[in-house]
Amino acid sequence: MQNSEGIKTIQLSDNMKTIIFAALFALAAARPDSRYAAPAASRDDSDEVAILRDDRVYPSAAGEYSLDFETADGTKISESGYGSGPDGAVETQGTVSFTHPDGEDFELKYVANAEGGYQPESDALPVAPEFPHEIPQFVLDQIAKAAEEDRNRDDSDERSYQ
Repeated sequence: MQNSEGIKTIQLSDNMKTIIFAALFALAAARPDSRYAAPAASRDDSDEVAILRDDRVYPSAAGEYSLDFETADGTKISESGYGSGPDGAVETQGTVSFTHPDGEDFELKYVANAEGGYQPESDALPVAPEFPHEIPQFVLDQIAKAAEEDRNRDDSDERSYQ
């Protein structure tokens, strides 16, 4: 469209005007609040803890490694691993112990391997509640019937979508 001076102008439809307005509104709403200042990072030297021991054996070609780490506040980390398995998987075992700020001791022992994955052990880990009731006999009978049907199923009638 041209105006009276012969200059081309663009007419915006109502939908286009709505989209532009919504985009500008979203941009204004996303603007950071200048009245809020993020808390400054505190660097108190009393929070620094001396490292008493840091013994590391870096991974060998076979995947063997170890780490023994201890700090002045009693935090201890001990971990070792070795290559096992055909794909070079590394089995790891270790312990972590420290004291919570309230004085409670924490200890975690763990193993990570191809058979069981990560297996932590600690008194601090939550334990799932016991099942609240016995499973009724009719449910057990239905499960047994379904298993029997699966065993007796004739797979020759199965249709394939290949």
